[in-house]
Amino acid sequence: MTEIPAGAPCWIDLMTADPARAKEFYTALFGWTYETGDVEKYGGYTTALKDGKSVAGLMQSNPDDAGHPDVWSTYLRVDDIDATVAAATKAGGVTYLAPMDVPEQGRMAMLGDPAGAAVGLWEFGGHTGFQAHSVDGAANWHELWTKDYPAALKFYQDVFGWKTAVMSDTPEFRYSTVGEGRDSVAGVMDASRELPEQAPSSWQVYFQVDDADAAVATALSLGATVVQPAQDTPFGRLAGLTDPTGALFKVIQPPAR
Repeated sequence: MTEIPAGAPCWIDLMTADPARAKEFYTALFGWTYETGDVEKYGGYTTALKDGKSVAGLMQSNPDDAGHPDVWSTYLRVDDIDATVAAATKAGGVTYLAPMDVPEQGRMAMLGDPAGAAVGLWEFGGHTGFQAHSVDGAANWHELWTKDYPAALKFYQDVFGWKTAVMSDTPEFRYSTVGEGRDSVAGVMDASRELPEQAPSSWQVYFQVDDADAAVATALSLGATVVQPAQDTPFGRLAGLTDPTGALFKVIQPPAR
């Protein structure tokens, strides 16, 4: 990968109640292997690898957080995490996890944006984000589904310096990209019509596959649930699923070149 710019998604990880089952599921689906860090330093945090390159992390959720759903989180790269958290607070965000050091790796924090979507922050140290991206078995796209589209755009523009481009601006489909064209790194969707009342705004991760229908069939055989059947779009064939313990993710088969 080329260097990940400040403000762009740089990492994803899964908080799961059953790491063993999650590892088995994603290995069968994406061909992942794993490395688990020092338990004393990193609490058993596991790095997922595709063809030897890091693509994601997995972590055991806190058993005391019963009722908190398993979830994939997206992290944005920042150069100064303390300044970013201060700017986010001023812009109407909420701090879920204050900046903390991850020994030898970097610094992390977790925020809630004004529309309620949780997003991670990562300040590079030894860990400099994805080693593989936009290849089969790795993340391909990162998308914010928000119930307050104008507020979300302004927040990320103000706090992370996003330069956004409008892809569509109709009542039926409002969507902007972070960057433009092939240089875009993420998307923001007005999901006020799509998300149920009880569902919060959220960041969603798309994983690249070479055959979306085959990936869905495999996922179903492993205990996943389809929440969005596979469909063709101008950007590829995509589907939405939840893994066996309920974490939402999407798969996308890019268009043939």
